[in-house]
Amino acid sequence: MLYDKPPTRIQSHENSLRLKPLDHYTVAARQLQGKITGELSRLTADEYLDDVIRHMHTMEEETLPDTLLIDMQWELEWSMRPYLIDFIVEAHNALALRAETLFLTVNLVDRYCSRRVVYKQHYQLVGCAALLIAAKYGDDKDRVPRIHELRDMCCGFYDAEMFIQMEMHILNAVSWVLGHPTVVSFLQLMETEEAEGQEIEHMAVFICEITLYHRDFVSTKASIKARVILALARAILGTGRLIDGDWGRAEKETLSALFLHIHNPSSAVTRRYSGSDLSRVAQKLANFLAG
Repeated sequence: MLYDKPPTRIQSHENSLRLKPLDHYTVAARQLQGKITGELSRLTADEYLDDVIRHMHTMEEETLPDTLLIDMQWELEWSMRPYLIDFIVEAHNALALRAETLFLTVNLVDRYCSRRVVYKQHYQLVGCAALLIAAKYGDDKDRVPRIHELRDMCCGFYDAEMFIQMEMHILNAVSWVLGHPTVVSFLQLMETEEAEGQEIEHMAVFICEITLYHRDFVSTKASIKARVILALARAILGTGRLIDGDWGRAEKETLSALFLHIHNPSSAVTRRYSGSDLSRVAQKLANFLAG
């Protein structure tokens, strides 16, 4: 079962089609048609952008976890969180899922823990079921993990039926509201407006993943995290000032928390962002902090 959501990608089948030769005028007409269509799409996007942003802010409020309620869990301790996030990050990487899927997974875990009692022995099961839900909602169909894959990742500790049951428990707990605008969604919006380079994007997402491990960021709005993290990424890479003049208390507190936690990123995240495909931003962050 895949969850309904707005289409995010239009797959191209151009390689499977054999086109007949076109004369010069037909080609020119189609090129002009493409330009007109592109311009209309841009105008439509501009027209609805404010509505989209308003909706994102509404949804981030609706899908915000509550750390105070998580504090009331009988068996869970915040010291257990890094182990679960490491597991989710490794599973997410092994399955080659989209970045948004990782952040939606953790959001679902935290929202569930804000609303239901979770026993220590089921903590990893919650993480797996949340990953399954997030992948079904936002990833390519062929990348959605199978139950047996998740079971193998847990060394067979849970029966297959338990994954299905937990999937339904989580969906019911969050009232089937899966449209959480992740910090990556807000980053992409801000980066598009500012035409950021790929290196800044990699650094920003790296820092975003670091925040997943810590209680200080669980109840911070994704839009605030995105704004502060993007500014920090620019400062680390020497392309911008760190603090905007119109920052409020929430942004400043988020920045203070970032400086507290970015010194010791998880080895699982550091390994992923040490490669040239992600601009080796892990080493660049280490160099910045050492300098």
